[in-house]
Amino acid sequence: MQNPLILALKEKNLLTDAQIEQAIDAERETGWPLDKVLLSRGFVSEHDLLKAMAEGLGMAYEERLGHAAVPPVFVDKVPVQFARNYYLVGLEQVNGSMRVATASPFDAYPMDDLAAMLGMELDPVLAPRTEITSLINKAYKNKQDIVEESVGDFAGTDMESLAETLSDSEDILDVANKAPIIKLVNMLFFQALKMRASDIHLQPFEDRLQVRYRIDGILYDMETVPKKLQDAVTSRLKVMGKLDIAERRLPQDGRASLRLGDAEVDVRLSSVPTNYGERLVMRLLDKTARLYELEEIGLLEGNLELVDQFIHYNHGIIFVSGPTGSGKTTTLYSALKRINSTKMNVMTIEDPIEYHLAGISQIQVNEKKGLTFASGLRSLLRQDPDIMMVGEVRDVETARIAIQAAQTGHLVFSTIHTNDAPTVTTRLLDIGIEPYLVATSVVVAIAQRLVRRICPDCLEQIDPSDEEIWQLKQLDITPDQLEDGKIKRGRGCGNCYGSGYVERIGIYEILPIDDPVRDQIVNLASASAIKRQAVERGFRTLRQDGALKVRVGWTTPEEVLRVTQMDVI
Repeated sequence: MQNPLILALKEKNLLTDAQIEQAIDAERETGWPLDKVLLSRGFVSEHDLLKAMAEGLGMAYEERLGHAAVPPVFVDKVPVQFARNYYLVGLEQVNGSMRVATASPFDAYPMDDLAAMLGMELDPVLAPRTEITSLINKAYKNKQDIVEESVGDFAGTDMESLAETLSDSEDILDVANKAPIIKLVNMLFFQALKMRASDIHLQPFEDRLQVRYRIDGILYDMETVPKKLQDAVTSRLKVMGKLDIAERRLPQDGRASLRLGDAEVDVRLSSVPTNYGERLVMRLLDKTARLYELEEIGLLEGNLELVDQFIHYNHGIIFVSGPTGSGKTTTLYSALKRINSTKMNVMTIEDPIEYHLAGISQIQVNEKKGLTFASGLRSLLRQDPDIMMVGEVRDVETARIAIQAAQTGHLVFSTIHTNDAPTVTTRLLDIGIEPYLVATSVVVAIAQRLVRRICPDCLEQIDPSDEEIWQLKQLDITPDQLEDGKIKRGRGCGNCYGSGYVERIGIYEILPIDDPVRDQIVNLASASAIKRQAVERGFRTLRQDGALKVRVGWTTPEEVLRVTQMDVI
């Protein structure tokens, strides 16, 4: 009789006959359970496998465990490492038995051991590994520090063993039978991704190695790693990033790839020597991050219509400006997603490629091999493109080629580092582009910043305090302009980790390059003069756009004041 799991997967057309044959042979050879074989070979995704197992075995499948509260008896009696190694977590205690989430129902021995530890019968429920690990972390957070627990059996791990051969993509959920330092590093990555961190900082001090996460643009101190483990943690990370572990006196850059269940995450590593050891910063880029629609990124109605109008032009340059990490690439991809179609050839050149958009060709800059923005852009022009995106205009050569493309009938999207929209034009003049070329090729300049959005789970309306009234005054808002005269803010909850904010939205200023602005560019007017005239014609500055978002209850005055400067007009 054929395995019920095989039958369920075959019915859903998730496995071919050849894959079934390979899986059964591998099961015999390795002694692994069939589900582990199927996942390790990549024949089926974990979600599809668990759904099929649930149907084939008549078990419940819980795709999300965020609502569950682990019973205290489970936390008291089951060692955290056992729960993590075998992906087992208690969901609730009912009439003397325990509902337990598992990702491997065919692995019988851990379930028997767990039943003995708890002294009760188990009712297994299927759930994804990421959900189980997340619930374990939440349940054990107050019981024992993540660092102490991960390295409890550390006894001076041999540095050579840390330099073990890595697969192309390290699965950070796979901590079973790993060295303690590897477990620790994997748990730091997992914690960061779970908390939506964009960067991990490892900052050495005289007596410790401080782990810091950047979440929604703000750095938070998280775990503290003992000083004696600093070299081992640093070496492990340098091995992952394929850096030279023996070189500690020069800055190094590298990259690694991680898997979190089915999700792929790119990691950019940078190390620099400091007086207390090497400082490492890791930028996390989720390859599976979803693309946002233009309506979702924070464009209010008038600005949304303006942007929608300009991205449908058939030639010209659209510049998005702002500091690093201000969401410029996200805005450009939202625009590309809106206009992308099979009727057009859309190509990009980026460093790094942050999003993957179906139907467009993306080129990664590789300066070591001579593929720069300028040389790549020249090659793009020979590929008969309709729309091009250039990750960043850094020099006069790239700017000239982009302008040439715009003047030969192409629509070009790009970013540039300036503080506001009017400065985009003067920046191009500063790097050596002739005024008439700027005036005739740039169609719109957009500047943006990111502000944290009020957490919807703990949002409350309160009477503004004296400090908040002062903040509102800085934004030219009076309390009577707010809904019921009350200000919205986040109280702080588990969803937002007590911060009162979840995720971010953009605040924008959009400067169309119309005839009055073109005249000013040709006459070499200053950015402040361009801004002053634009405001008289209805231009909305970053701070004014932020003030509108405070009035509609998306963010707080404190956030807008944090990321914008006073308008000097």
